[in-house]
Amino acid sequence: MISELAVPLGLTLAAGLATSVGGLVVLRKAQPSRVFLAAALGLSAGVMLWVSFVELFPEAVDSFTAAYGDSSARLYAGVAFFAGIGLIAIIDRLVPAVVNPHEPVVDGASESTGLAPAALRKMGLVTALAIGIHNFPEGFATFVSGTEDLNIALPIAAAIAIHNIPEGIAVAVPIWQATGSRRKGFWWATIAGLSEPLGALIGALVLLPFLGPATMGVVFAMIAGVMVFVSLDELLPTAVATGKHHAAVYGLVVGMAIMELSLLLFQ
Repeated sequence: MISELAVPLGLTLAAGLATSVGGLVVLRKAQPSRVFLAAALGLSAGVMLWVSFVELFPEAVDSFTAAYGDSSARLYAGVAFFAGIGLIAIIDRLVPAVVNPHEPVVDGASESTGLAPAALRKMGLVTALAIGIHNFPEGFATFVSGTEDLNIALPIAAAIAIHNIPEGIAVAVPIWQATGSRRKGFWWATIAGLSEPLGALIGALVLLPFLGPATMGVVFAMIAGVMVFVSLDELLPTAVATGKHHAAVYGLVVGMAIMELSLLLFQ
């Protein structure tokens, strides 16, 4: 039994740790710039928005269709999507104002980015949380497909790994800027990716016998809502606050293109 699970778990671990590749950007880059930060954050927002609307939300609709039929699937997916937005919005409102990044250009801002360290730290940690939540069901999906058919699991794992790289960048860069430590940025990017094999392990031990189409529909739609909120409320405003809004927009478009390319290559 353990040998049968080794390959699916290994695929899931490899896909999740692709965030470490994004974290390596922090270790190798000599000095950050506002352009680099804006582009990196915009790129991650593009990835998160594209995967939410093009991949996760349609998956939620398909799951609800399998559970309840065509007539109700879109409604249920929409409700779960906005429930995800509501959940992360409540969490955001509960964060003390002193570390809230909605006013990022304040006293004590970094000379290279124009952003306050507290704002960058909070944004990086919230991004890591959102990515971790997103990666959890991805890990479960990769694991399940690996137990059924490796021909399906391999392209899924590859696609997830590709879009995990810019996600790792988006976690590592603000943590680096807030703390001055490249290694902390790298390790937080790695931690965000480890939620993927964690999702696989929990799925293998606990959830697999109980998860049906309706539950997966709720999970996919809510995670899409969380990612959209984080992109619009955290990543893009902070990227624009650097003063390099064109770099943020270019990064956004490139992130979308990378995600679409990964879906085309490995669909």
